[in-house]
Amino acid sequence: MGKSKTTKFKRPQLNAVGLPVNAVKEVDAEEEGHGYDGCPAVELLEKLQSPSADMREFACASISRVVQQTQTIPGFLQRDAVRRLGPMLLDRSLAVRETATGALRNLSACGGQEVCEDMVKHDVMTPLTSLLRECCANFESATVSMKDQKNAVEDVANEAVNLLWNLCESSTQALTVFNKAGLLDVVIQCLERHPHNVELALSAAHCLHTVTEDNPELLCSMNTAVLGVLDNVLLSSQPDMAHILLRTLAAGTLWNMKSNLPVAHQAQMLNAAVATLSQCLDLDTGTLIPELRRAEEVRYRNAPPVTDTEDQAVGELPVDEMEGEEEPPKQKRNGKAAMADNDFSDLLPRGKEELREATALLTAQQTSLEIIVNMCCSDEPSDDEWEEESSSDESDMGPDGLCDGVSNLLSPLCLSAEVHGALINHSIPEKVLRKTEFARKEAVDVCLQNSSWRCLIKKMKRVQSRALTCLHSILSTMDAESLGGPAVLQTAAQHLSTLVFGAAETLKDEEFLEAVISAVRSLLQMIASTNISQCMTPQQLMSLSEAATCCDVVSVRVNAVAILGITGSTLAKEKGTAETLQMIGKALLEVATRDADLVVNGEALDALFDVFADGDEAEAAAKSIQLLPALKALQPVLKAKIRKEGRGKYSPQQLCVLDNIKVNLRRFIGYLEKVVNK
Repeated sequence: MGKSKTTKFKRPQLNAVGLPVNAVKEVDAEEEGHGYDGCPAVELLEKLQSPSADMREFACASISRVVQQTQTIPGFLQRDAVRRLGPMLLDRSLAVRETATGALRNLSACGGQEVCEDMVKHDVMTPLTSLLRECCANFESATVSMKDQKNAVEDVANEAVNLLWNLCESSTQALTVFNKAGLLDVVIQCLERHPHNVELALSAAHCLHTVTEDNPELLCSMNTAVLGVLDNVLLSSQPDMAHILLRTLAAGTLWNMKSNLPVAHQAQMLNAAVATLSQCLDLDTGTLIPELRRAEEVRYRNAPPVTDTEDQAVGELPVDEMEGEEEPPKQKRNGKAAMADNDFSDLLPRGKEELREATALLTAQQTSLEIIVNMCCSDEPSDDEWEEESSSDESDMGPDGLCDGVSNLLSPLCLSAEVHGALINHSIPEKVLRKTEFARKEAVDVCLQNSSWRCLIKKMKRVQSRALTCLHSILSTMDAESLGGPAVLQTAAQHLSTLVFGAAETLKDEEFLEAVISAVRSLLQMIASTNISQCMTPQQLMSLSEAATCCDVVSVRVNAVAILGITGSTLAKEKGTAETLQMIGKALLEVATRDADLVVNGEALDALFDVFADGDEAEAAAKSIQLLPALKALQPVLKAKIRKEGRGKYSPQQLCVLDNIKVNLRRFIGYLEKVVNK
């Protein structure tokens, strides 16, 4: 079967608005204006030309709110909103600059990739670049004599950096402009503000983490000054969660830059990055979240009553709205999809410091786990590498080579000694395993008791899912001895068994199911390859696979049949297992024949080849389920299906894998014919 391949995490775009569109309350009719078929765009855009700075600010702030309702965005775009808002970025009023940048930021976040590309096409990057440079030039000059003005300048810069981040995340052209305009230096200047303005520094760190990913042109321009700033961030000692997130993002940026680091400093930087991730994962959310909630309650008891306006802050939206449905995967500039991560921490009112801290903690841990996954991944294989693999006589390709079009086809990385050593020295595998546990009941309970905090439950679940994916990556790239030997692997198997079989409703969560089944698969592969006895029974694994094969996510179904293949190939070496092998064989035949996706068909066939490749028990089971005639009947159907659906629906890499399976099917049928005629 081979080791399963690991999907590399792309940086998810932070929703600049902070909330799902359906979580934004209706704008008051007085603010929206009247007429114009219910669209306020005409009136608000006209007010941008007002000689009154207050009116221009009001118009920008209103646009910022209205565009959070996505149905209004076309009305603004049709009326050239981007071109009309662009000059407002350089308005003589700082308040107008901030609200205008916020309006474009929200437009970019709510409008998605197409709107971002349209904004770049309409040259929003030109005034944005000028604004960022002007802000950075005024950081120091405003510090001494105009403290309030300085804060206003940094507030404008924060909005601008977030807009830049959104555009570069979704638009290749924006990234090109970023590189050519030399915007790296202004982002670094914003990052340097972290000792006294961590909010601005966090926005810069998120942006830097995004633009340094898969951007060789930018990486070539990195210098020791940039490394020095990142090093200073890593060495910062502030214990608050915002700084922990800041250091985590800096570690991720260093990893993105790994190939361009000075050779003499690579090991030191790598160790510093992994140490940062390790410290982040050491934090116990099950203890800290209840503590933060109690601190908030104490502060509220000692504070004067809040006003009605504060009561209606975004942080107090009804939980049903704040936990709106997950958005579909968003297409990124690199053609890969990432699940929208509806983080609203940047929009929380000033009175929500503890909730901000809790959100930053969970975001930092999720990001840390994603960075570790990326450390365990190599770059995508070249076409030549895929051709070599597809021409192999043996079906020894990593099973995740058969993954859906959204997933990435990535080879497991044979970890370098430096990466391997850093991960082991900082006990990363053990810490990742701890993060795969369900959220502690006390933490969940305190979140359930307050509508503002309930959104954290979904974030805690996501950290668990990322930890399971991270565990899969670690198991795919390290050997059993490095991980602690048979005892540790059996403990991990027992733990995963508890997660999977402890509560049936957990398997209804697709994100959890996708993560846990990949971890189970990798663990079973390692256990099988080292002849370690494992605690999951074939019947349990059959039930898991049956649940997974009903899932709509292709990668889940692929892993389900792979687990059956691993289990069956292990049982085939034992006596008295023919009956169980028959059950596994029937299940795999069902999937190979009836699943609508060729990728899953191919994985099921690959599993059948492994299970029935050799042994008396396998031969007896194959005869009982009439495997030979079933595969003969399937062969022309598979060829026709590949011919009909292959070219338009599947990637070249997937087609290479399917071609290889076609060849192996013909050879396996020949093998079975010899077995029958013995």
